Amino acid sequence: MQTWLAYVWVATGGALGSVGRYWLSGIVASRVGETFPWGTVLVNVTGSFLIGLLAALTEPEGRLLASPGFRLFFMTGVCGGYTTVSSFSLQTLNL
Repeated sequence: MQTWLAYVWVATGGALGSVGRYWLSGIVASRVGETFPWGTVLVNVTGSFLIGLLAALTEPEGRLLASPGFRLFFMTGVCGGYTTVSSFSLQTLNL
């Protein structure tokens, strides 16, 4: 895979993951309130689980065959943008 294409995949995945984080955190906050960042906790737990599951399933000895480009897009891009720790750090400081 060409280097510039890898950046495009990571950027596209990161944008999708960030929007997903914002959407799910907003839904959780509207239902349970914003006293504690439950939305961020849920996002980080589910995203970490997805990264671990996909890593285990698509490793060379894993059950699924996935291209390096797909792993880069989903694990680094989508899940990386989805589980970024900066939101959690900001909300912790605000508490």
